[in-house]
Amino acid sequence: MALIKSISGIRGTIGGKAGDALTPVDVVKFAAAFGAWVLQTTQNNTIIVGRDARISGEMVNKLVCATLQGLGINVIDVGLSTTPTVEMAVPDKRAGGGIILTASHNPKQWNALKLLNQHGEFISDEEGKLVLELAEQESFEFAQVNDLGTYKQSDKALKKHIKAILDLPLVDVEAIKAKNFRVAVDAVNSSGGFAVPMLLEALGVRNIEKIFCEPDGNFAHNPEPLPENLREISRVIEKGKFDLGIVVDPDVDRLALVNEDGSMFGEEYTLVAVADYVLKNKVGNTVSNLSSTRALRDVTEKAGGEYHAAAVGEVNVVNMMKAQNAIIGGEGNGGIIYPELHYGRDALVGIALFLSHLAKSGMSMKRLRASYPNYYISKNKIELTPEVNVDEVLRQMQERYAKQPINTIDGVKIEFDKEWVHLRKSNTEPIIRIYAESESNATAEHLANKIITDIKEIISEKS
Repeated sequence: MALIKSISGIRGTIGGKAGDALTPVDVVKFAAAFGAWVLQTTQNNTIIVGRDARISGEMVNKLVCATLQGLGINVIDVGLSTTPTVEMAVPDKRAGGGIILTASHNPKQWNALKLLNQHGEFISDEEGKLVLELAEQESFEFAQVNDLGTYKQSDKALKKHIKAILDLPLVDVEAIKAKNFRVAVDAVNSSGGFAVPMLLEALGVRNIEKIFCEPDGNFAHNPEPLPENLREISRVIEKGKFDLGIVVDPDVDRLALVNEDGSMFGEEYTLVAVADYVLKNKVGNTVSNLSSTRALRDVTEKAGGEYHAAAVGEVNVVNMMKAQNAIIGGEGNGGIIYPELHYGRDALVGIALFLSHLAKSGMSMKRLRASYPNYYISKNKIELTPEVNVDEVLRQMQERYAKQPINTIDGVKIEFDKEWVHLRKSNTEPIIRIYAESESNATAEHLANKIITDIKEIISEKS
């Protein structure tokens, strides 16, 4: 069993003892802390609640909504929904905040409370610490019987979300409709099972093959949209005559694409392709995190814009996008952030923009993918003994490569012309994660191994 309390929310496995897992006691305690924080900081007593389709969702939803009502908060429950839909509903309803009940790409035994501010964006580090403090101290007071909050259900949020996507100038419904795309969709039996087909139909896509689209929370495979977990949709596309495949995670904020022959377009290239389309229509800046592919930088600079790297984490990417006035950004895990709609990862707007791009390019999926710079990322980690000072190791690595361009806003990222390596320490265990990128897989692996050897040398010198 596991319970992880962090500045972005509370996450854990269902079942077990209070304090050791995500039990009803822990759900109530944390929901109360967030509700109290919203009341204190916004004087707004409305909170939006939505959830993905995982099995524990209905139970957790009832606990959260009742707890908020007990604080005197009016709850608008949008029910089965997507993370970006809830993000958009918060400002639409002029609420003081939002709670999304989803453990994102974690397996079905996990659930979580993800917390949104009054702008429908994830709360900041500082705000998260305040919520954790309120929870730890149980510093909240429940309302008297005449002051209890109200509860209302709403089924309009997703329809409004899709309409807002269709109204975007760069979403070309006519071009998509004219192509008569045949699309396969894998939604891992969660909210994307109805949200993605609803969007596709609104975009004029008539031929949709649904794979694992029953939103019952029984995930048919590991819900993280990585190639090794997408064998079924790959097999279906390989045998059928499809133009592409679309895969989303349980809360529909990550988007992976499958080529017409069943091969992977590449999660890292979801953002690259969508950004390319946006940049073809408007010159501007882009942002991704330090561990995302360099291809976004190449595409941005070719279009006359500036690329900026942010620390890992959606909040950090959003803050950098605002600071640099970026017109598109996101993360290499298939997370698209399109500010013209809202500041949050959104697979639905990613689908609409990508299909517009594909339709207007006149290319097949494989040809489109081949038009972008080709890079490979090697992901590794080195486990250390608890007595190793990880910060000191990273500092010495920075000194060792002082002649190279280095970024230290999140660990240490070292650039070697068009290659790079990013070192990040874990906040929960003595591990250094090592990401390396190059124009060939072998070179990326070699670069990662070279850095691992350097780290081992530094540690042995200290011992």
